[in-house]
Amino acid sequence: MSWSRKAAGHVGTWRSALGEARRQQRLDKENRARLMAEYRAARKAGKVHEHPGPPPSGFTLLPWLLMGMGAFSNIFQGKTPNPWVGGMGLLAFNSLYVYVVFRAFDKKARVAVSTRVALGLMTALTCGLAIGYGGNWLLFFPLLGLAAGAVLRGPRLRHLGTVVAVLAGVVSGVRDGWNGLNIAYATWISTWVTAAILSLSEAVRELRAAREELARRAVEEERLRFSRDLHDLLGHTLSVIVVKSEAARRLAPRDLEAAMVQVTDIESVGRQALTEIREAVTGYREGSLTTELDRARSALTAAGIEPVVHRSGSPLVPQTEALLGWVVREAVTNAVRHSGATRCEITVHGTAERVRLTIADNGDGEPSTPPPAGIGGTGLKGLTERLAAAGGSLRAGPSPRGGFTVTAELPVESEPAGQPPWAPRAAATTAPTAD
Repeated sequence: MSWSRKAAGHVGTWRSALGEARRQQRLDKENRARLMAEYRAARKAGKVHEHPGPPPSGFTLLPWLLMGMGAFSNIFQGKTPNPWVGGMGLLAFNSLYVYVVFRAFDKKARVAVSTRVALGLMTALTCGLAIGYGGNWLLFFPLLGLAAGAVLRGPRLRHLGTVVAVLAGVVSGVRDGWNGLNIAYATWISTWVTAAILSLSEAVRELRAAREELARRAVEEERLRFSRDLHDLLGHTLSVIVVKSEAARRLAPRDLEAAMVQVTDIESVGRQALTEIREAVTGYREGSLTTELDRARSALTAAGIEPVVHRSGSPLVPQTEALLGWVVREAVTNAVRHSGATRCEITVHGTAERVRLTIADNGDGEPSTPPPAGIGGTGLKGLTERLAAAGGSLRAGPSPRGGFTVTAELPVESEPAGQPPWAPRAAATTAPTAD
């Protein structure tokens, strides 16, 4: 009875193990199918990097030397007059062929004088062996065509390739009659096909390298864009939060209602910063100059700096407004943090061709607390690069009358194509205004 129980227990254990093994096998199969489906989808979307493998080399053309086995066989069978001369010629031809085809896959070596000299010696040797022996030795002309096609790529191949084919036909015709036409055709085909295949392979590799370089540069530019946006966004936002927090702390003991207004502004600035950071991450953030001017007024007022804003000129396209908005944000942030000024004047003046933005304060012209090494000037440097890419310029430095001045200039762009003249445009004043 105990034996049957033990047997039943073992059978149950084996069944459980077998069921677990089958279940694991089924899961592995499903995982492999899922991974293959994901790989195919990623490959179809172009997200999988297809490694082109090692670059072609002279080894790809070495198997064609087997075409000379007939001449090699004639030497060993005693069918070749002066076998020592034929053997030395065969060895010299193979050596020149190997030398030429290996140098053909290096751009600098391919156009070197030594390569061209070796190809010329190979041509002379092929003609000599073909005239002297004929028969299987005529097959060296297609090999000469392979070497010539590998070396003579480009516009000159049209003439030189034809010369090689005609030379092969004439020499073969003198030695072997009308069969020389076949040799000439084989030489012409081997020359042009080799040149076409190798040129196409080289072009494909160059295109792949260019695509990878463009992708790498796109990643670098995106990283640079994000770092600039993050620096400008957080630098301005944190400065405003610090200034308003100090104002709230000073107002709290004597005017709780005014302090609560500052706290409400801090909450609003924080929420707006979260939205802007999300937009910066996705790359779809477009700043508005009017919005940045309003924020500049609020930040300067909270810091105890009198804001004076003048704006004139025609409305600007969103791209120009976004760039000028970044300049306002950065310059006002620096004024709040470093200038020690009591007045800051912001002027936007547009003409038919260019628009100029000037932010000038009456501070001491130097940062009150110099930033750590390696950090100072990051915002202005990034803005200079941005404006230069858009055809503009940015200048910043102490003003002759005291204070610090930032001046940005940009070309005035036209409205996007397809937008009718009556379409709504960005709101802006047409006459100077002062706050």
